[in-house]
Amino acid sequence: MTDEPPVTATRPDSPIRTTGTDHVTIWGSNEADTLAFYRDLLGMPLVLRQPNLDDPSQTHLFFDTGDGRILTVFVGDRPSNRGPQRGGTGSVHHLCFSVAPEDFEDVAAALDDDGRGYNVFDRGIFFSLYTHDNNGLVIELSTDKYDIPDDRRGEVLAKAQELRVEDGAEYAQDEHLAAALEELGLDATAYDLPDASSGVGGVE
Repeated sequence: MTDEPPVTATRPDSPIRTTGTDHVTIWGSNEADTLAFYRDLLGMPLVLRQPNLDDPSQTHLFFDTGDGRILTVFVGDRPSNRGPQRGGTGSVHHLCFSVAPEDFEDVAAALDDDGRGYNVFDRGIFFSLYTHDNNGLVIELSTDKYDIPDDRRGEVLAKAQELRVEDGAEYAQDEHLAAALEELGLDATAYDLPDASSGVGGVE
């Protein structure tokens, strides 16, 4: 049995250091259905539209996900397909976008109004809703359980991991997150979120 890799917020001694996520690109179906989901339902502004520079027969749509980080989609003249996507090594399992905790119940209501199914789970360290886009890609909409400063997020999660291991717990839970915040001296307020199961072992 090999040793588990260290979990830490400290930067590794690597030849390259990324500075953040610039954009993620996915294959889409057609422009109308893509705009209907990402712009009109999820509220992401379309900030750039141009040909796919590697294949000008495709259109390249750029959406601002809310913090200046970009989701781009290659679209063409293809029908949407809400059926399940094939998994496997190298496949994308899901995309996750943040929503404000005070908007969480309104998000669920908007998905209901759009006729989309979804599941809500308390994931221990955050709260999540899972649905699908117009092509069957799993879309997670998550919200923080505490008002954790963005620049301390990695540090908090690494401390919660440390406490989880010490506790012998299967996964990081709310008590580990709360204890991590206390140990790090962060006075973070808990958000008021609905009760939900963890979904551990279930299907998203």
